[in-house]
Amino acid sequence: MDSDLERLDAIARTALVHYGLDPSDELTLLNVSENATFLVRDPRRVDPTILRLHRMNYHSREAIESELAWVEALSEADVVRTPTVITAVDGRRVVDGVHPDGESRHAVMFEFLPGIEPPEDRLVDDFHTLGAIAARMHLHARSWTRPAGFTRFTWDFESALGPQGRWGSWRDGMGCGPQEQQVLGRAAELIGRRLAAYGSDSSRFGLVHADMRLANLLLDGDDVSVIDFDDSGFSWYMYDLGSALSFIEDHPQVPEMIASWTTGYREVASLSADDEAELETFVMFRRLLLVAWIGSHSMTETAQELGTPYTTVSCELAETYLSRHS
Repeated sequence: MDSDLERLDAIARTALVHYGLDPSDELTLLNVSENATFLVRDPRRVDPTILRLHRMNYHSREAIESELAWVEALSEADVVRTPTVITAVDGRRVVDGVHPDGESRHAVMFEFLPGIEPPEDRLVDDFHTLGAIAARMHLHARSWTRPAGFTRFTWDFESALGPQGRWGSWRDGMGCGPQEQQVLGRAAELIGRRLAAYGSDSSRFGLVHADMRLANLLLDGDDVSVIDFDDSGFSWYMYDLGSALSFIEDHPQVPEMIASWTTGYREVASLSADDEAELETFVMFRRLLLVAWIGSHSMTETAQELGTPYTTVSCELAETYLSRHS
């Protein structure tokens, strides 16, 4: 693992040159998930910056540019505070870091935003904030004229839960044997039927954050910022509620969190009866997608921490979902 981290560090330092920085500047790894995120301290600047080193073979340069266009548009329209993109010396927003052996990764630099992740002891209250922010972003997405060449992933049923899903197949989740596949398969079939009936017209399906968890909010007094648009793309707007509950779908306060989210949402935009009827479908949709992610990322620390128990609890949630909605 150390050699992998050293490799990421080496690539990141070559990216610094594009911003007029010294490769020997202080570079601190904050986290490694899909991407690697570094805190950069330049002795000539008061404030640090954030360097995001992208995973390989996932987003194209055009897709990253599209993400950044939406991030900037949200901020410019005062929809929500987002991190400012820092351009390279030559004006580019997306640069490349290159390892001595030739491995190349896209990189983006952002301003460092102050703030803390919302504490877990106020989940219900903070879901009200999440719902209101989601509604503002959805209204913006419906009215925003996207720039030419805009391209992002689509998170529909087939691309998420199909056999060739973007994060792998839920069938290959950790501990997903014949019995687990049978239960989760019935849930997936029901999700597919319900989403087909729900429909994907422009009032229900559009540009979403797609990972709008409390972990991607920063609180700084009364200011709230939204970060990490890396998975943003086209999906059902209500998928943002499903993603908000990532990894905590079995929390005993989930019903209260959903109610708080919908209350916050309705203070900004309308929710139809059909939207509300499928909220649990989107929670289960996201849960199955994460079973797939854990299976395809089994060597990561997060996947190993969640492991087989995540699949076991997913089966329990699937049984409840089936009993309530079939």
